[in-house]
Amino acid sequence: MRIFKEEQRFTQSWRIIIIILSMMVPLGIIVGIYTTEPQRLSSLEFVLIAGLIILASGIIFLFKLSSRIDELGIHYRFFPFHQNFKLIRWNEINSVYVRTYNAISEYGGWGLKGKIPWKKSKGAAINVSGNVGIQLELKNGKKILIGTKKQKEAKATLETYKEKIIKSKHV
Repeated sequence: MRIFKEEQRFTQSWRIIIIILSMMVPLGIIVGIYTTEPQRLSSLEFVLIAGLIILASGIIFLFKLSSRIDELGIHYRFFPFHQNFKLIRWNEINSVYVRTYNAISEYGGWGLKGKIPWKKSKGAAINVSGNVGIQLELKNGKKILIGTKKQKEAKATLETYKEKIIKSKHV
């Protein structure tokens, strides 16, 4: 029995730089108001607003994509949107493979993607970074792509369980 596990977070340097830069403008405005016109904001209001800006900017670092492939099927969770793992059982899968994709042109970026206005024919994507994913084509016609940074390990594990998909096609 082979098990594949992976956890990913939004920790790319370019995203951190964009978040810091985008946080500087509203913080600069609040600090400017507080220092030049102290009667407009109390100390408590200043701390609360500055804290809210920092908290809102940093919330992306709580997001985590967890995936697992085992004898039951393929499990995934994109916290905080999914509190528990979603399980796609082998008998629900028509085909599964690892592929390269373009997150922006195919799904509109990274995260929990694939709904309007992006291409519905591509299905949904749950990804954090990169351009490699585990593509699932389900028997009900839906498509789901789960991002991975462990391409070789995912392929090897899927190879272990390919007979479960073949058997379920003949049932």
